[in-house]
Amino acid sequence: MNIKLVDKNEELYEILKVQTQNHIDHLSNASINKNGYVTVKHTYEMLEKMNSKARQVIATVNNEVVAYALVMLKEFKELNPILVPMFETFEKVEYKGKKLNELNYYVMGQICVRDDFKRRGIFKKLYEKHKEEYSKYYDFCLTEVSSNNIPSMIAHKKVGFETVYTFTDNTDEWNILLWEWK
Repeated sequence: MNIKLVDKNEELYEILKVQTQNHIDHLSNASINKNGYVTVKHTYEMLEKMNSKARQVIATVNNEVVAYALVMLKEFKELNPILVPMFETFEKVEYKGKKLNELNYYVMGQICVRDDFKRRGIFKKLYEKHKEEYSKYYDFCLTEVSSNNIPSMIAHKKVGFETVYTFTDNTDEWNILLWEWK
């Protein structure tokens, strides 16, 4: 297994393949409850833009992407319309006396491990690579996870994320999670 930064465009396509396999629209309830899921869909063009400013973190086996953890910088908040409400929430929520949007952060745009590679510590290794690469530039990593995605909530807590805000919109109940590095 190799945990690395994306360095080939083909790897962006492979990220999309893993994303599709793990999207809530394509999973059974049993799989959702056991393994978690992703809710946001990206396009190749979105990933290419995101990767041009901050290389994405992936896990590969035999040069095939089996897991990924996306870096989404503040400047891309409008890139995927489904994520705009999350960024708008950052303008309202405070952490240690500052609004989240005032912090030096980036967003974990999505993290996903293929089902046949889960429970091998890859999730944690992807985040360790994030911290290694991006803690030089950012003080925080923020993300948003559905309260219904219990496997993801548990995994994020184990890595070191804390829930700083919970809210409900017209789609779900969401938790804003923060991982402080400084």
